[in-house]
Amino acid sequence: MLILGIESSCDETGVALYETGAVAGNPAGRLLSHALYSQVQMHQAYGGVVPELASRDHVRRTVPLLRKVLAESGKSLADVDAIAYTQGPGLAGALLVGSAFAEGLAASLGLPVVPLHHLEGHLLSPLLSARPPVIPFVALLVSGGHSQLMRVSGIGRYELLGETLDDAAGEAFDKTAKLLGLPYPGGAALSELAERGRPGVVSLPRPMLNSGDLNFSFSGLKTAVLVKVQELGGLDDQQRADVARAFQDAIVEVLVKKSMRAVKATGFRQLVVAGGVGANRELRRQLDAKAAKAGVEVFYPEFEFCTDNGAMIALAGALRFQAGLSIKPAGSFAVRPRWPLADLQGA
Repeated sequence: MLILGIESSCDETGVALYETGAVAGNPAGRLLSHALYSQVQMHQAYGGVVPELASRDHVRRTVPLLRKVLAESGKSLADVDAIAYTQGPGLAGALLVGSAFAEGLAASLGLPVVPLHHLEGHLLSPLLSARPPVIPFVALLVSGGHSQLMRVSGIGRYELLGETLDDAAGEAFDKTAKLLGLPYPGGAALSELAERGRPGVVSLPRPMLNSGDLNFSFSGLKTAVLVKVQELGGLDDQQRADVARAFQDAIVEVLVKKSMRAVKATGFRQLVVAGGVGANRELRRQLDAKAAKAGVEVFYPEFEFCTDNGAMIALAGALRFQAGLSIKPAGSFAVRPRWPLADLQGA
């Protein structure tokens, strides 16, 4: 069975083909081809994503990317069995581009569609790795807009254990990077700057570290950075690096400790980390160290699948199709810009 996946929730256009059926190392199937176009350079001039520009660019990129993945895989549209696409959450206009394209193409080919939750794609993306996890597991979803801990008991069986009450970790990274004068998108630049910072030189709080639950809060940490920058006055290069180091250390400590508490609370022995912040090397280093001591395995997507991509949508669509979930006839163009992942429980 061949599933075409289309991702257009924000500022990346992704298209991929996933083939189900047991292959060496992965009983679920294999990724045949994927292509991605990032709009980062276009949005840099504005310091953030401009929704209208994002939507228009998805229109320009989707067909060429589809042609590319078909050519690379040696497949044709006649070989496709179903089309999966991101229905939400995300930017409404951007979602509508992917939805309209997927639904229209499916209708013309007489194929079913699988509308997907964007975060489900991230959550399942480590299954694309050479060493995939086995369900059940605890998932830490950390991206620009979401920071959540989930209990994953099966495809479509997700329980929210904790989430951010305000800014997500990735959002806090980008906003703090801007405070330090780093260009958009600032998360990766801040992490690179933090590598030159001296540990312990700057002190910042660990929000909700001892809250007694599995929720997060990073807005106050961003404000603490602002206060610290104002206290220090004009920052030299080393001071900027020290602040970046302190900020990253604070977020990583909170994410690591809450993740390990979630693993302990569920009794699971596997932890999946997904989303853009999951590419952070310091987060991976500390999680690996803590998990090894606790006898827990940690799984990450490949670096190329940490950010938004079509491969994770094709994979999630294939798994839902196999499970008989979310399969619909083509013809509906509804999108869900706001869509809690917990709503997928039993869907």
